[in-house]
Amino acid sequence: MPADDPIALLLAGQYRDPDTGERITAESRAVVIEDSLVGREAELISALDVGRRVAVVSDRMTHEVLGARIERALDGRFAVQSIVLEAPEANDATVDQLAARLEAGVDLVIAVGSGTVNDLAKMAAFRRGVPQAVFATAPSMNGYTSLSASITSDGIKRSFRTRTPIGVYFDLSVLAAAPKRMIRAGLGDSACRPTAQADWLLQHLLLDRPYREAPFALLAEDERHLFADPRALLGGDLAAMRHLVRTLVLSGFGMTICNGSYPASQGEHLISHYVDMLKSPEVPDTLHGEHIAVCTIGMARLQEKMLARETPPVLRPTRVTRESVMQHFGPVIGEGCWAEMEQKTFDARTTDELNARLARTWDAMRARIAAVTVGANTLRKMLVDADVPVEPADLGWPAALTNAAWHHAREIRNRYTFLDLAADSA
Repeated sequence: MPADDPIALLLAGQYRDPDTGERITAESRAVVIEDSLVGREAELISALDVGRRVAVVSDRMTHEVLGARIERALDGRFAVQSIVLEAPEANDATVDQLAARLEAGVDLVIAVGSGTVNDLAKMAAFRRGVPQAVFATAPSMNGYTSLSASITSDGIKRSFRTRTPIGVYFDLSVLAAAPKRMIRAGLGDSACRPTAQADWLLQHLLLDRPYREAPFALLAEDERHLFADPRALLGGDLAAMRHLVRTLVLSGFGMTICNGSYPASQGEHLISHYVDMLKSPEVPDTLHGEHIAVCTIGMARLQEKMLARETPPVLRPTRVTRESVMQHFGPVIGEGCWAEMEQKTFDARTTDELNARLARTWDAMRARIAAVTVGANTLRKMLVDADVPVEPADLGWPAALTNAAWHHAREIRNRYTFLDLAADSA
């Protein structure tokens, strides 16, 4: 990588925070993105210098695609425990099972896969107090380099803080051969940067919550190339695949340096998580990135509508109550949701203070937020050009589920987004 490459600078601890000028360091020791990694697997893991006992975690499909190759390459130089998961789900029970299967004295957990396998390996390694590395099998999500794992716990999709993988490896030839649907999902996951940034900036400007420019500055150049030619991804173009992978990597690092998923997970993710949690068995299973693409278009439309208002929104005291949350989500999930929602409920006094701020600053606030957005139609065209789903019906979501998600998704996490601003000022 060139010396001024943001990934290289992060790994060297030399990336300058655009807000403070301070140097930012990534926790990872190595990020390798190459056209092919065949024959280099053992060398890459040896360079991490963590010991000889490694556990390679995959599922049946990723084991066939890449896991078996990794195990063969490491065998002899390392003591390899092979763990092949059967149709794994990213939930508490599977994390418990995986952590229990790791042999005593394991020095490194190596995930071979994408979202679910990576999250499970992160959690299990974190519980055992050992580092993790990952060989990606699909460019389908941005969690490879993040410190978070997305796990369903007590029925609620949550982001758990773990540790960033110390080694992250992308064989672009493997990723280009991934199912087209998973490539599209990676593009869909990347598309939410504008809506997530707008939501996070809203929280900062209205509620004085922390906000940073660094995660967005990191990926700006690669995002520009990625959004400009999405069709190239589906034609096996390794240069286009490199831009997608780098966008995913830098988005993950952005979450890590912010100590949470704030820069990449806001209102669009709340809607997606709601659907994951509440959909009936008849609703087809779809990929996370497909969810995010659909939800991003919806959030972009909502943000455009709100930001087009020349007069400031007028907030009312929050009408959501513990009883209403419990009634909608049920007693088990409802308690967890209310614990989150309660933190962003406003009484009459606080609402008056916020309305006074909106009256003073709305023009400046909406101009600053609008500057980081990408129009809903522009985003939609970019995704449609790559045959990414863009409407709830494309994913088989019934209208009732979609409507419920728009009304209640804000209740599952303490992040104040345009979903809250719209609901509280309706």
